[in-house]
Amino acid sequence: MKAIILAGGSGTRLFPLSRNNYPKQFIELISGKSFFQDTVERFLTFLSPQDLLVSTRKDYAFLVKDQLEQIGVDNSRVSLVLEPSSRNTAPAIALAVRALLEEGTSADEVVFVAPSDHFIRPKEAIKNLSVEVEEAAKAGYIVTFGIKPTKPETGYGYILLGEKVKGNVYRVERFVEKPNFEKALEYVSSGNYYWNSGMFAFTVETFTSELKRFAPEIYEVIFGGTFQEAFERFDTLPDISIDYAVMEKTDRAAVILCDFVWSDVGCWDSIYDLLPKDSNGNVKDDKTFLLETKNSLVLNRDFEGDRLIVTVGLEDVMVVGTKDVTLVAKRGESQKVKEIVKALKADPEFARYAMTHPLVYRPWGHFIELGRGERYKIKRITVKPGGKLSYQMHYHRSEHWIVVKGTAKVTIGDQEMFVHENESVFIPKTTPHRLENPGKVPLEVIEVQVGEYLGEDDIVRFQDDYGRA
Repeated sequence: MKAIILAGGSGTRLFPLSRNNYPKQFIELISGKSFFQDTVERFLTFLSPQDLLVSTRKDYAFLVKDQLEQIGVDNSRVSLVLEPSSRNTAPAIALAVRALLEEGTSADEVVFVAPSDHFIRPKEAIKNLSVEVEEAAKAGYIVTFGIKPTKPETGYGYILLGEKVKGNVYRVERFVEKPNFEKALEYVSSGNYYWNSGMFAFTVETFTSELKRFAPEIYEVIFGGTFQEAFERFDTLPDISIDYAVMEKTDRAAVILCDFVWSDVGCWDSIYDLLPKDSNGNVKDDKTFLLETKNSLVLNRDFEGDRLIVTVGLEDVMVVGTKDVTLVAKRGESQKVKEIVKALKADPEFARYAMTHPLVYRPWGHFIELGRGERYKIKRITVKPGGKLSYQMHYHRSEHWIVVKGTAKVTIGDQEMFVHENESVFIPKTTPHRLENPGKVPLEVIEVQVGEYLGEDDIVRFQDDYGRA
């Protein structure tokens, strides 16, 4: 038995906390761990690390590896497939299945597929269904997980139950698009409709045969040549979900009825529903002060600052603040957040707010922007033990590095030196340089950039341990 974890999405509906460079699946909001980490641990209740395959974007590879290490999983034992581009779930799942075949997975192996950004409780929920799911998958079904609805939700697709197969497994009569409120109320009242969770299980043979039957253009690219050719031609594939490509067409669709706590955490209203509330019905965190405020969500995720969020006389609102963006919206309107992100991306003045989180992760650690002005920018850089930035130079800026924690090994041109706490160095424009952490504790450096252009793309790498150009 294998599991494919899909971790390549951008998660724009949880903006401003989730952004293109630090998406929803990797952020912590509910359990003290990220949604990705929760997903991994859920599968590890009945599978081993070598049974897991994570499908993600190249930009997120180091995030995946770091987050696996944080929960004590040897990332060298977990397979990783780097999607060449974003092409939705049908091509992503197909490429992941091909990768499993390349590793020697047999055609009759049962494979679970799950997004990495859902909330499920208890942790053993999938394990408790695994025997029944495996049996149905080996009988030739593509099994989807239907969640018993708790309310007339308009943000989810629904599954109409067909005839019973065995136990909690039914044939799928049909899939239903996201309904309006009246239809959703009708579905919930009937008892014959379940939420479509977007999780699946099947044998490799069943999936490949149905993909060939209903999406031959995807099948041919992924399975018609070598694995390398599949990667090279991946960009030519349609941007289509597995639901549209296969599930709504196949006569092998089945659904297993699930009665556990589930949410796709698709908007801030979902976060409000899942988190504990105070006596006034408010969800809040540190550095928030609420006066005469009711039934509201107020989150302050200013990672490095000392800002306080204060509300007075509000009801049914959502306030989510990061270092550089504060979202204020009416509860019930959070599905429109993705429209805000789309509009920001189209505006040259504000596009960077939609794309880049102030906390930026790199293979060697992370940095956060503390401030900027005309011709200067200030960052706090944290380098992991043993981590090193690329040997690089900049055409348009000079840099001052001030060590505030740990010991830095600094290369400037042909000169190497160790820089300790409360010591600093200066790197002139066009001078090759490198920052390393030779120690056993995280290295923290304040970097002050000065110059006429301060973009992250002003960089020439001469040597990089992480394979970046």
